[in-house]
Amino acid sequence: MEFARGHVLICGGTGCTSSGSEQIIKEMEAQLKANGLEKEIKVVKTGCFGLCALGPIMIVYPEGAFYSRVKVEDVKEIVEEHLLKGRIVRRLLYDETVHEGTDNIKSLNEVQFYQKQMRIALRNCGVINPENIDEYIAFDGYRALGKVLTEMTPEQVIAEIKESGLRGRGGAGFSTGMKWQFTAQAKGDQKYVACNADEGDPGAFMDRSILEGDPHSIIEAMAIAAYAVGADQGYIYIRAEYPIAVQRLQIAIDQAKEYGLLGENILDTGFHFNLELRLGAGAFVCGEETALMTSIEGKRGEPRPRPPFPANKGLWAKPTLLNNVETYANICQIILKGADWFKSIGTEKSKGTKVFALGGKINNTGLVEIPMGTTLREIIEEIGGGIPNGKKFKAAQTGGPSGGCIPASLIDTPIDYDSLMAIGSMMGSGGLIVMDEDNCMVDIAKFFLEFTVDESCGKCTPCRVGTKRLYEILDKITKGQGTMEDLDRLEELCHSIKEGSLCGLGQTAPNPVLSTLRYFRDEYIAHVRDKKCPAGVCKALSHYEIMADKCRGCSLCSKECPVGAISGEIKKPFHIDPDKCIKCGACIAKCPFGAIKK
Repeated sequence: MEFARGHVLICGGTGCTSSGSEQIIKEMEAQLKANGLEKEIKVVKTGCFGLCALGPIMIVYPEGAFYSRVKVEDVKEIVEEHLLKGRIVRRLLYDETVHEGTDNIKSLNEVQFYQKQMRIALRNCGVINPENIDEYIAFDGYRALGKVLTEMTPEQVIAEIKESGLRGRGGAGFSTGMKWQFTAQAKGDQKYVACNADEGDPGAFMDRSILEGDPHSIIEAMAIAAYAVGADQGYIYIRAEYPIAVQRLQIAIDQAKEYGLLGENILDTGFHFNLELRLGAGAFVCGEETALMTSIEGKRGEPRPRPPFPANKGLWAKPTLLNNVETYANICQIILKGADWFKSIGTEKSKGTKVFALGGKINNTGLVEIPMGTTLREIIEEIGGGIPNGKKFKAAQTGGPSGGCIPASLIDTPIDYDSLMAIGSMMGSGGLIVMDEDNCMVDIAKFFLEFTVDESCGKCTPCRVGTKRLYEILDKITKGQGTMEDLDRLEELCHSIKEGSLCGLGQTAPNPVLSTLRYFRDEYIAHVRDKKCPAGVCKALSHYEIMADKCRGCSLCSKECPVGAISGEIKKPFHIDPDKCIKCGACIAKCPFGAIKK
């Protein structure tokens, strides 16, 4: 058997693929062959490394050289210099991976982005080829399934998951072990297990990355869950907008069947389990469990009243266990390492880790997995690398359209279920959007309400009509037409929608409004009373002005203005006609002297 002297790991996740990593892989293979290195160096297409802002990413082992923003034209140099001559291409290295003043490469755990992370759900992402079951097996894959089928009873499996303290990572944070127990105790001649991979929050890509980088971990966990609750059929409900994840899941399912790890009489234990994919059309409401199951059944994705809960009456009115991708991603490690290991991580009531998709106004955009209890400050300033362009941190949105905005004054809040709920936000599935001083919080609330209005299924009146009314009031305020009475009306309407809506979409839709009213009420008042947007975002309330002391009279702004609203003489201060100005911002972007303000 031949062993490679080096490995080139190239990210094959959606982010890097969109930046050309597939072409980089093909060029790498061609260059290796051209240099006679195809038997010495192995190219591995992996899942997401996490530092998405730096993609496409390539890591070369055994040195651990972390090459970032690699282009196809860089590959020839990497092969000829690094892989052939042993000289690392310094100009392509991510700066933080090199010890200052030396050419010594840091391990990833020494890099600031990774230092405070603890990868459990993401343990194999960026490590293995997700399309090769042998690589998954080499990293203890399917060992947990073998253990539960040969050494544990279903009751023991459920007890271990309960003892671990694992809570659902889809948003609500309900005890995973309790949910498994309820399904196991339910009466029924047929039971199902399902996976919610319908990740719909704007800016969220945690589940997608796990499915792209480690699909077998979800398949194995679902088989364990099926054994524990007495099911023999499973479904993964995944949105069709995730083509790479869909493809790799299907490859993984086919491989598991070929190896006898899915299907009939798994590992000669008499346990049967089959798994199928079901593609969703992108409806946000299908992230709600009953709407998701209705969609799997082939019907319009609308929620059903609860009770009865899915554990008693789910798919086709049979007992059904439903967990989301990240929840399942923790199961195998809990089985292998034990409940005590898992509950030693995190806080008293929030055990383990949480994966976040870190985006917005942040230097290190990407995927992070941190122990519960890590503060928002640590995520933003240390892992995230702070706010770009020297701007001030203003707020962070957790939980997407269902969550709330956390102000800068609460930046030391620990990230766990109860702490977030106490300040008017929620964990949600794991989107974390960072905002700086240039964001208008009224506009942010309006953005999320617009999304919710579009995604409401329309089944219940409080959500269908109420969210539309909320959006209309916010739109009125951002146009400078709001009144102080509108602020009272907003709060009253928010509470009515929360109390009257049928499912979680409507019940949580007012959260962005309530949290911004709570922490940024002064901005609402400025929009209403002063007819001014402090952040200068809302066009109707913006006023563009050229500062005479800074204007050099270069005329660049007037040439750029699409409506001829700027006039003046060369080498003298120019002037903006407010009646003509459409507030497009082209002049600000063009001015090299910072002479235009709004």
